[in-house]
This record gives sequence, C-alpha cells and structure tokens, in this order.
Amino acid sequence: MEPFIQNGGTPVLLHLEPWRGQYSAITAGFTGRAGGSGKQPYDSFNCAFHVGDDPEDVLSNRRLLAESLGFTLDSWTCGEQTHSKHIAVVTRRDRGKGSLDRASAFQATDGLLTDVPGVLLTSFYADCVPLYFYDPLHEAVGLAHAGWKGTVAEIAAAMVSRMEQEYGSRPQDILAAIGPSIGECCYEVDDYVMDHVRRLEDGLKSLKAEGAPELYTRIETDSSKYMLNLKEMNQRIMIKAGILPTHIECTTWCTSCNSDLFFSYRKENGITGRMTSWIGIKES
Repeated sequence: MEPFIQNGGTPVLLHLEPWRGQYSAITAGFTGRAGGSGKQPYDSFNCAFHVGDDPEDVLSNRRLLAESLGFTLDSWTCGEQTHSKHIAVVTRRDRGKGSLDRASAFQATDGLLTDVPGVLLTSFYADCVPLYFYDPLHEAVGLAHAGWKGTVAEIAAAMVSRMEQEYGSRPQDILAAIGPSIGECCYEVDDYVMDHVRRLEDGLKSLKAEGAPELYTRIETDSSKYMLNLKEMNQRIMIKAGILPTHIECTTWCTSCNSDLFFSYRKENGITGRMTSWIGIKES
C-alpha cells in the first residue's frame, strides 16, 4: 500500500500516512508542486531559494507549509545541500537556520537530526530520494537527501549510526521511510555512475527481499546505459545498517512519471522548482 497519501486540498501535501495514524507526536511528509505562490517555471509550490524563484514567493510558500502543519516559519530548519553525507544535529539554538535565506542554513549538509520539539526539519527535491527516520523510543527524527552520490556514500547508514551516537537509538527500533523520487522506470545512468554503484553491489545482493526489484537493469539497445533503482538501493542500505525490513515504508511514486504532481529535474530539463520533505516533533 502506498504510504504517501495526498491530502486532497491546497497546498498539495502527501502525508506519511502510516506514521501519521500511529504517532501523533510527529508530522512527516512531502509536498507536491501545486497550491503555492510561485510563477512559471516554478509553479507554484516551490520552497527552495537556490533555483532562481522570487524569494518572496519562496518565503510565502514556506510560511504556508509550516502553518499548514501547525508550525511557524521560524521553526523551519534546513541545510544547503551538496550531495554529501554530512549530517547536522539540530539543537534548540539552531531552530530556524535557513528559514529566511540560504546563507543562514547549515552549509554543505544533506542530513538533519533533532530531538527538539518545535523544530521543522526540511530538505528539497526534484527527483532525488527523500529519506525519513524516526526513533519513537527516544523521540528523535531525521531527514536525508539522497541523490545517486548520497546513496552510494550510504547517507542512510550514516544517519542510523549518528542516531545511535547522539540519542542512543538502536537500529532495530528506528522506523524509516523512502519518499517520492525518480523511479527505475525513468532514471537512466551511464557507466560512470554504475562504477560507483558496483562498489556496493556485493554487499547489498544478499539483502534482496523476495519479489523485490533488481538494483539496476541494462538497457538492451545501449550496453553502456542502465536503469537504476535508487529507492531499492536505499532500502537495502537501511537494512544493512540494522533497520528491520518491516520498519521501512517505501513509496511507489515516480516524480518523473508524475510531473503534473511533482517537479522533475530530468523531465523539465533542470529548470523547475523543488518539493520539500518535512519531519518535526510537535510541541505539547
């Protein structure tokens, strides 16, 4: 069953429904592209400054999302993403970093963790893979941005390790989710990318679940091109890190196939907005 469910309203939000139904202390999900202030080609719910959109429209969209979730704009906290596996631990004094401009965000950061209520962790996407983490025993949450570089750098495993270090989380207690992103149906890569993927392949082969897709398939008409499944790669990396397979929710949404609902960097030739992933612990 698809875990990311549209709200049916404005702005378009996709809530992580299994968590929403079971854990009232947190909110987690992913935005669609519609229902905001942005104009073409960022129409209309772009929440990222770095794409060239009008900053006032971006701020308006950020405020709209935060308030829709019961937070405020000054709780919005994000990183300046660089396809790294650098992770920042967000403390109470870090609340709001990056909310109003790029300069104040956590720099060169693709993973965020916090156990502070009232902090809304956010990150931005237009095909890359959003990863969500929640330890309900220690009330800690996290987000990671995983393009192919972050995936092969195993940012998912780095997040688990950091949660162990910072909060005493046990991998078997952590819940994880893989959000809307480009699917293996649309993500064509070359030998350069595959050289990095193959370095992980042996360690992930044995973690293939019954009925699960392959990590990649070769394109029959061009032996130097492949269709890569980043969602499956991240799922196996999570399992390798100790997260139980039954604790992982994985979307079926492909951002490229559904460019009416999502921004897609590949589908729109790089000129487009960004969706936002979010997770936060609600204040009592």
